[in-house]
Amino acid sequence: MADPFEVRMRFTSQLQHLNASVNSSQKAAHYCLKYRDMDEDLHSCILEQLERNSMNNRANIMYFIEHLCDMAQRENHLNFVRMMQKDILMVVDAVAPSDGSGAANVKVVRRVLNGLQQKSILLPETVQEIESCLNERDTIAEHPALSPIDANSQRENQSQQATNAKINGVTRPDKRQIEQRIEEDRERHKRLRESIWAIPDEGDLEFEKMWDDVSDVGEDDYIAAEEDAMERKQAVEFE
Repeated sequence: MADPFEVRMRFTSQLQHLNASVNSSQKAAHYCLKYRDMDEDLHSCILEQLERNSMNNRANIMYFIEHLCDMAQRENHLNFVRMMQKDILMVVDAVAPSDGSGAANVKVVRRVLNGLQQKSILLPETVQEIESCLNERDTIAEHPALSPIDANSQRENQSQQATNAKINGVTRPDKRQIEQRIEEDRERHKRLRESIWAIPDEGDLEFEKMWDDVSDVGEDDYIAAEEDAMERKQAVEFE
């Protein structure tokens, strides 16, 4: 029999190193089912890592939860599903906290909740109840990675940002975390585009799916728009 402490430590490491790839989530889910006799301990480990890790990693864990519940349901090991049903509010509070620090994760939560509902893991009433709470947390302007800030404003606020490294006890994401989140969102959107062919041709279904899954406007989008505008201006002046 495997050592419970070693199993927990390896699973913790897998959760901490989750990324946007499906293989990453599936590998962690397979590990859970391999040691299903320790399901309660592994479930507590998931909740623990949701409280301790960055917002980017919490989003990855949220996607992993959907994979885990789906696999557990198909393999008829429903303990993981039942425990997640019981603690789903706790999970949502960790991934998209009410203080606005996880505003960038609100769409992630909605996407996973809809997926769990479609798989009959969560009841529509439960998803609707959580959705009413998420509407109050969808304050994208609170997230520094998604707020357009010009160079002058950025210089003026450098000292204030340095002194306010934490808001409501939650550390602001640094530049590396923001860049990592952008890359992970790009990876997920790439997979989404690759899977569009599998969607049946039923009216605006493709458009609605893309609209629901697409990420909000990010800092790199503003930079690209400014560069395009500058190029157009130069072209007009040249003519």
